[in-house]
Amino acid sequence: MSFGMKLRSLIEDKDVTQKQVAVDLSIAPSTMGGYVQGSSEPDFDTLRRIAKYFNVSTDYLLDIQTGKAVSNMEDELLRVFRAMKTEQHGIFIEQGKVFVKANYKEKKN
Repeated sequence: MSFGMKLRSLIEDKDVTQKQVAVDLSIAPSTMGGYVQGSSEPDFDTLRRIAKYFNVSTDYLLDIQTGKAVSNMEDELLRVFRAMKTEQHGIFIEQGKVFVKANYKEKKN
């Protein structure tokens, strides 16, 4: 997934506007628009600030596999988990376990 697509997804997940992110990060709204559209890319300092703002790694933003996860989906799962409130973590884990149990039952049949 491209940087712009990841950024757009993060903005939507946080339920803020591009303009609000730009204001919060002291970036021109047109510059933020260029990042989201994929017509421009941030410098290193701005990339770090965007990562910190969304509580993700720069590797995640740049779609770099670190070897810690076996797929982009695992990276996305971790990002979603980290974005949740602490009290939601247990519910999320239990829901995942329901899928795992269903998969085991399916394999038995």
